[in-house]
This record gives sequence, structure tokens and C-alpha cells, in this order.
Amino acid sequence: MIRPLGTALSSLALLSLAACGGGAGSSPAANPTTTPSTTTANYTVPSQQALSVAEVQKILAQTAAQAQADGKPAVVAVTDRVGNVLAVMRMTGAPANAHIPEAPDGSRQDVQGLDVPAEAAAIAKAVTGAYLSSGGNAFSSRTASMIVQQHFPPAPTTAGLESGPLFGVQFSQLPCSDLAARFAVSGADALIGPKRSPLGLSADPGGFPLYKNGVVVGGVGVLSDGTYSLDPNVLDVDSDADERIALAGTVGFEAPTTIRADKIYVDGTQLRYSDADYTQLAGTVAAATYAATIPALGVIEAITGYFAGTVRAGTAYGTEASGIRAATTTEFANADAFLLSDGSGNARFPIKAGTDAAEVGTALTAAEVRTVLAQAFTIMTRARAQIRQPLDSRAQVSISLVDTRGTVLGQVRSPDAPIFGIDVSLQKARTAAFFSGASAGSDLAADPSADVRSFVPAVRTFLADPTALTGKIAFSDRAGGNLSRPYFPDGQVGTANGPFSRPIARFNPFSTGLQSALVLTNLAEHVNYVIGASGTDTARRCTKIPDVVSGQNRLQNGIQIFPGSVPIYRGSQLVGAIGVSGDGIDQDDMISFLGVNNASTALGGAIANAPASIRADNVVVAVGSGVRLRYISCPFAPFLDTSDQNVCQGL
Repeated sequence: MIRPLGTALSSLALLSLAACGGGAGSSPAANPTTTPSTTTANYTVPSQQALSVAEVQKILAQTAAQAQADGKPAVVAVTDRVGNVLAVMRMTGAPANAHIPEAPDGSRQDVQGLDVPAEAAAIAKAVTGAYLSSGGNAFSSRTASMIVQQHFPPAPTTAGLESGPLFGVQFSQLPCSDLAARFAVSGADALIGPKRSPLGLSADPGGFPLYKNGVVVGGVGVLSDGTYSLDPNVLDVDSDADERIALAGTVGFEAPTTIRADKIYVDGTQLRYSDADYTQLAGTVAAATYAATIPALGVIEAITGYFAGTVRAGTAYGTEASGIRAATTTEFANADAFLLSDGSGNARFPIKAGTDAAEVGTALTAAEVRTVLAQAFTIMTRARAQIRQPLDSRAQVSISLVDTRGTVLGQVRSPDAPIFGIDVSLQKARTAAFFSGASAGSDLAADPSADVRSFVPAVRTFLADPTALTGKIAFSDRAGGNLSRPYFPDGQVGTANGPFSRPIARFNPFSTGLQSALVLTNLAEHVNYVIGASGTDTARRCTKIPDVVSGQNRLQNGIQIFPGSVPIYRGSQLVGAIGVSGDGIDQDDMISFLGVNNASTALGGAIANAPASIRADNVVVAVGSGVRLRYISCPFAPFLDTSDQNVCQGL
């Protein structure tokens, strides 16, 4: 039985908004053939495995059995590794909506205080489990909750510590992203990823990755409690129905214990994977069958823009059909390289020259782009990973390079980098190029939202510089992130917020400040489309800032506010930026910064990192005795092949 998604009682549906774009249906995919893992020069390529229809049905049956035992009828979503929605089940009596919490002072900014469709929340949780995980790390939506809040780790006793390392990552994989693939009925590109998420990444417990033979093949997400929130205190152990039900879905598809988040430490802090345990699951879970679940306990429902209503098999990561595959030697010479493909054998972002010669004089050449990407890729292969097991694994990341218009000039990744880094690396590159450019202030000041416009005078007042955001300062994502925290300096309680952030009384991860304000209208347009309040989806381009050329603005998948990018200069002229994501933030910083530095050497200085005199770490903010912005931060002894330390110092 197929049940269409009814109209959710979302406050977003009250907004009357125009957009362009659309969504459609789908058909079941054939079960893929499993192929063994292979080894490239430096990495093991994951074997090509995927969930079958029968396995997806088993996952649904297991979640339903646990939900029935708990008396918590749920909405359940299952995705593959690249974000294709394989099933959405609504149990009889499951909540229609999920409520997003208000700000600490009870006010509502951006999506705070809104009700969103339970199906959207479940899909976002499943995507989060799949996208944050890899063969070297298994992260859940509870893990995500731990690393996106204003203090790390989040707890009443940790006030004063810095924000989470991936602060802001929840506003990635957005439904408006021009990088994210969209659901389609048929065609060679119907199953390519990475697919978008209706609500970005989720910090609400109840989303887990799914594994087969140690290979991540997807994610499962559950919404049963009617709330879409986060865990503000990691010092206690929660009894969370969403998490317990989702964990039941992973039985037989468990993440290897050796790579779960609780085996990974960041700044000496053990990450959290789950507060639920397999010993807590109902005895009916293992024997649960799909035949006894549908239609007795619920229905499979079609979701506009995501799922046609028929359970389907997953697409094997690494195949052409998945949209992420090994690069050919003509596409990228390094034998370890993977890239995005269109499902028909063509790279989606082939290396090319910059498009902005009219503004910058001499744009980046294709040869320069290739050299920067190659040098950054080499640094990655030498770097010791922060978030992968076993210890002393090589870092695995996604790398994006853009010109000053935000046009993608090339993108490359390692074989098993987490999927989330594809979109995030592009966000980071565009953010560095945008805020380092001459038009940042004027573009923001021309946004139709008064809220967005208000951040321009706020940052100029905060920096005591009426000409800020006009290209005088080279901003990395680390520097921009400093200005995007609800405490400045980061984490220090009792201080004012950074000028790109909400004040702490009005802050939570659902309203970060400029980052969330820029895409609020896009999110509203999309939710209206999903629930049937509008026949038009949000455009495939985030933000409402002015176009730099017809049909294109500079921030088409939003901005990102945690480290891992630097701008690129030709002399004193900004010509582009590089963004890196997928490992620790210091590793991301180092790969981007040294990638440009080493490319500069290889190219005889034709392009380089920003001149030291204009980098953001020259800016001292008049707070206390003065607070200097940070530009980059590299690991102390980062390489597997040398004992070199302080590798970025003096460059």
C-alpha cells in the first residue's frame, strides 16, 4: 500500500515563496553485484556493496518490531551511502510532525520553533548516519549532536570550552545545493549522489549508518517522539526511543565495533555513538518479517522530491551509477583519486580554467587548478588521520577548488572519504572566496532579507572597520568561523557574540546566524514543496544574494563556518579558493594551505596563498586586551612519512 504524504502542520507552509525546480518519482533498482575491495597506491577502495530490497525490508521490519514493543509508532527512512531514499515507512499512529526547539530565551529565529514533516526528519537522520561514516569511522546523528554545539563536549560543566569541531555542518547537504543531486524518475543520472537532505544534517539522536561486511552501505533514521532536537548533555545516558528503534534497524547491519565513534577521540574527548544498546532491544526484533509489518503495522509512503513509494535496492558506492567513482588517468593522474560522475561516464566537475577573467585580469588556468588539486591530494595521502581507525590511517577528504564567482573548477576525493565532505568542501571554498572578495559586503547588503543585510553593519562595527568585507582581508573559513560563534572569543562565557552569530540567548544549532539566515527562504520553499503546499521546489541554488552572472550567485550551496579553506591569490589579486573536508579540522586546514603553498612552488610563484600582510590573523578585535583572528591551524606532527613538526609555520 502506498500512502501519499499529507500536509504537515508546518509553520513553514504559511510562507508564500516563489522558486523554480522540481522533483519526480523513481523505480526500483536492480540488486547490484558485490565486488571485492581493491588497493590503490595508498588506499583500500571499498568493495562495491549495496542493500537489496529484501534487506531494506528486513531493516524496516526490525524497526517496527522495536517501535511496537516500545509503544512508539514511528516514521522510518532508509537510504544508501550516496543518499538515495530506499524506503519510508509510516507506522499507524506515528507523529505527523517534528517540533524544532525554540531559542533558549523562548524566541524564534530561522527554523527555531517550527514543525517540520516527520518524514523529512527521518530522512535527514538516515542521510546523516550514511554521510558522516566511512570504512574508518562510524558516526551517528548523536555523534553529530556532540560536535556542532557551542561547547565541546556539550555539557553543563564544559562552559568555557571551544565550540564543536564541526560547528555549522548541520547547514550542509541543503535541499537548494547546486552540487547535490535530486531525485528523478529514470535516466542514467537517477541514482547518482550525493543526494540532498530535506533538513541538512541532523543532530537529533536516531540516525545510524548501515554496514555490510565492514563497508558502509547506507543509513537508517527514525522519528517517533515528535521532536527534532539535539542532546545538550553528554555526561548522562539518555533513554531515547528514536535511537533505540533505529538501532534495532541496524541488527545484521551493525557498524564494526572498532570504528564506532566511541573508539575515536578528538582533543582527548571520546566521541559518543549511541546511548542505546543492543541488549535493550526487544526479543521480537531479530525474527521480525516484512510480511508481518506491512500493511499490518503501517504503510510505505511516497515522499515528494525523495521517494516514489516502492521499496528499492541501494546503489553500490564506487560504481558509475552511484555518481562517485575512480577517476581515469586523463581526469586526474593520481591513481588514488575518486570524483563525481554524471552516471554516463562524464565527470561532473572536470578540471577547467577560471571564468572570472573580466574581474580578476588573469584567471586561474586549468594547469594551475590541476596543480593545486594534485598538491593538496598529495598532502592528504601523507597526513595522519584524526577521525579514522585504526590509528595511523591516512587522512581521507574531499577537495574543491573555485574561482571568485564560486564556479567549480575541479573537485577530487580519496576512495573512502565520508560523503558529507563533498558538499562541505565546496561550501568552504566558496565561503573563503566570497568573504575575501571585494563584493562580499555589497552582495549581503543587497539580499532581500533585512536579517541578512543586518550582518554587514554588525561586522563593520565589531571590527571597527567601515570598509570590512570589501576585499581588504583574506578570510579563511577558520577566520570567518571565529566571527560566527555565539561567544567571542570562541567558548568564553560572558562575552559578546561574534558579528555573524546570534547572541547566545537566541542561539541554538538551528539558528547559527548569517549561515542559517542566508538559506531560510530556500528551506521554507522546499518544505512547502514536500508537504504539497507549493507545486514548485526551491531553486537549485542556495541564498538570495545577487547573481554574479545570469543564473549564478557566489554561494550556491550556502556558507560553512568551520575550518578547512584558504583563498588563492595571483600577487595581490584574489583568483579563487580551495576547500577541504572529511577529516579533522586541523588536517583540513593543512591540506588546503600546504596544497596551495606547494602548488605555488611547483608553478614558480604564479599563484600563492594570500600575502601574509592581508591575512585575517592580522586583525585584532578590541575585546578585552585584544583578540587576534586565526587564519589556519595545522597539526603538530601531521605526517606518516616524516617526523616534521610545525609544517605550516612561516609560510
